[in-house]
Amino acid sequence: DLQLVYPSPEEGRVPPARNPRGAGGGHERPSWDNRLQYLLSCIGFAVGLGNIWRFPYLCQTYGGGAFLIPYFVALVLEGIPLFHIELAIGQHLRTGSVGVWKAVSPYLGGVGLGCLTVSFLVSLYYNTVLTWVLWYFLNSFQNPLPWGSCPLDLNRTGSAEECQASSPVSYFWYRRTLNVTADVSDSGSIQWRLLACLAASWAVVYVCVIRGIESTGKVSPWGGPHCPAPFRSASAGASGTGLAFIIFTEAILHMPGAPGWAVLFFGMLFTLGLSSMFGNMESIITPLLDMGVTHRFVPKEVLTGLACLVCFLSAICFTLQSGNYWLEIFDNYAAPLNLMVFAFFEVVGVAYVYGVQRFSDDIESMTGRRPGLYWQVTWKVVSPLLLLTIFVAYVATLARTPLSYKAWDTQYVWFPSRQEKSYPGWVQAACVLLCFLPILWVPAVALAQLLAAHRRKKDTGRDRCPKL
Repeated sequence: DLQLVYPSPEEGRVPPARNPRGAGGGHERPSWDNRLQYLLSCIGFAVGLGNIWRFPYLCQTYGGGAFLIPYFVALVLEGIPLFHIELAIGQHLRTGSVGVWKAVSPYLGGVGLGCLTVSFLVSLYYNTVLTWVLWYFLNSFQNPLPWGSCPLDLNRTGSAEECQASSPVSYFWYRRTLNVTADVSDSGSIQWRLLACLAASWAVVYVCVIRGIESTGKVSPWGGPHCPAPFRSASAGASGTGLAFIIFTEAILHMPGAPGWAVLFFGMLFTLGLSSMFGNMESIITPLLDMGVTHRFVPKEVLTGLACLVCFLSAICFTLQSGNYWLEIFDNYAAPLNLMVFAFFEVVGVAYVYGVQRFSDDIESMTGRRPGLYWQVTWKVVSPLLLLTIFVAYVATLARTPLSYKAWDTQYVWFPSRQEKSYPGWVQAACVLLCFLPILWVPAVALAQLLAAHRRKKDTGRDRCPKL
């Protein structure tokens, strides 16, 4: 068995992975310098922009401190057990998502391909958010801040009408940053300043990824400093991009030395999101290496560059004037349902296909300690049932919720409130496709394996027939 040897006080380095099957085209797996670097990298992968965006909004929406009760219940009974499974089985088998689930069962290979697809889709819009963060970071080196007051109109006789009707921070976000259209069907033109920031963001991701896991452990500590009181009080009633680029920027304006705080805040956001991007890109690159999509003599740096280039070209649609609407579509429909399904297959695959006892033996061989009763019960019973319950509730909620979005339309009678609009039919079709496309890998691969097994059985029976 391939084993992960954790560094002891006498040994300062985990030995690099050996892969006798040649997975990865002969590329040697990188290793961790020490336990602290491994821990910080795991934190960097787990903590992302959602902790700044969604968590305050969810707490405020669903009862404030009372929200922490179901949060910690889900964390203990589902989040931590699943996280342990992914870390342990990945470290033990020393391969990417596709190789791991093929090793568990050839019929579960679609789970790995589905995870690869979701990682690709998430990387597209996640790094676009970092593009916006970079744009704000670059604009923070001004005094006064550019979102602190309304610009002059075209005649330079007064402030811009749209800014006067809304607010300086909203105007800077919707008009000077996104230059957003009033409808998702109106794509508009590419915003070249955002395209330049997008290219710069992907260049930073590429440089950091090719430097390997050493850079992830060094970037991770930047994430998540304690937010001052104005940030906490300003988070009520907004989420997602609105929280980061409207509410927080408004709060910064009321702080002494606002440009300095803006530089620190958006610098923190960029490094926080960057550490999560490392995990997303490794979830793409490692399976590609394991599947041998390139020749073994092709350097990993080349494959990484091609992956980043494909992601950059695919994400150009988010730099259109309608890009913010499409980013919300990807954020709402590309990951949630797919990840619930894959998480269910993961825990069931490990618990009932691979076997909890066999999995516990692997963990004991790596760490010297066998998982206790808590892990065994959650893996076999609690986590699968909880995931199934959440999945059914989510699908029921999704089915009765109209597919709509909120548009920034200056002609709306209640402007600056955003207008609720229904998605056109072709956009609704795109939403459904994003929801189910990655999941289709699971039955497709299982069916292919079943047909291949049937064909092998048929060929074996034909070979055994006596020849006349």
